[in-house]
Amino acid sequence: MRTIIVSLLIATTLLMPGCNENKDQNKNAGDGYDHSATGIHNDDVETSTKHIDEIHFSKVQAEAVGLTLETVSPGTFREVIKTSGQILSSQGDETTIASTANGIVSFANRSIAIGTTIRAGETVVSVSAQRLPDGDPLAKAKVTYETALKAFQRAENLVKDQIISEKDFEQARLFYENAKTAYEAQASNYNAGGVSVTSPLGGYVKNLFVSQGDFVSVGQPIAMVSQNRRLQLRAEVPETHFKNIPSIQGANFKMAYDDRLYRLSDLNGRLLSFGKASDGQSFFIPVTFEFDNVGDIIPGSFAEVYLLSVPHENVISVPVSAITEEQGLYFLYIQLDEEGYKKQEVTLGLSDGARVQVIDGLKQGDKVVIHGVYQIKLAATSSIMPEAHAH
Repeated sequence: MRTIIVSLLIATTLLMPGCNENKDQNKNAGDGYDHSATGIHNDDVETSTKHIDEIHFSKVQAEAVGLTLETVSPGTFREVIKTSGQILSSQGDETTIASTANGIVSFANRSIAIGTTIRAGETVVSVSAQRLPDGDPLAKAKVTYETALKAFQRAENLVKDQIISEKDFEQARLFYENAKTAYEAQASNYNAGGVSVTSPLGGYVKNLFVSQGDFVSVGQPIAMVSQNRRLQLRAEVPETHFKNIPSIQGANFKMAYDDRLYRLSDLNGRLLSFGKASDGQSFFIPVTFEFDNVGDIIPGSFAEVYLLSVPHENVISVPVSAITEEQGLYFLYIQLDEEGYKKQEVTLGLSDGARVQVIDGLKQGDKVVIHGVYQIKLAATSSIMPEAHAH
């Protein structure tokens, strides 16, 4: 039995080098191993790694969405102070219509309201005192005028005969002239409904201070009419920027109700004034501009303002439309080739509302997507989605 065990051990020892040799041969032949069964080649692996972050977006897709590129080139960019402001009507472009008589208000157009267009000379309201205890002021003015006229005519005859003195005659004439002026002033605007109150200029009704049936007295405001041709932008600048205020040369702004960016340089705008100190009740200093109204800016509304100050040269900037934001980080998309794009993280600086300064992440010559960014972003998202596998 012992002899048989010894013989088996000897045989096993003699066979082991052959097995090891076969393993070594297989290992040495690994460089020439055929990977065709798996379909994976070294070149494919390198190519896949090289283009793993490339986003494919065909020319047909680009044309369909109107994709637009901008080649990065350093240029002039102004220092920006971002703040808030308000749109106001310019002086002289609006007027207050006041009552010219005591009485009850009756609107000429019952549908008149704030924003209604009105012509110069158009009747806004009629003021009537016919139903008041004191009676119609026009009727009173007419009686007074006719009485004064008769007294004056009589005084003319008496003064010729030296029956009355020149002093009495002058007093009669003065009384007559005053009565005539008062009567004609009321009679010129009088109609069946009372005294007409007209607008001295054309524009639109900005404010109404009375309602139908209200009692008004002479001089009381009835409505405000604005031509709205020129407007003012009053920006409120924090005191911390006081030293930079004298260097402000222009502004861009966005209305609270609209995403459109307005440039004062395109609206015949100019700087009117800026405060030299705060009023003690606010920590802001007013800076006021004037510009042409393009028709869709509402006086009294608030705006986001970008004050443009000292220009800086050789600054890389891109349109605001090129930037996307994800979890506090900012990205844009760069074209790599005709149908390839790359998502690029960037560090941003100041923005003037139209363009934004890029501090890091871009270089001169890069081609940045400025229109069609959302579609590129969708393409990037779909390209990293896991594909469904059949089971």
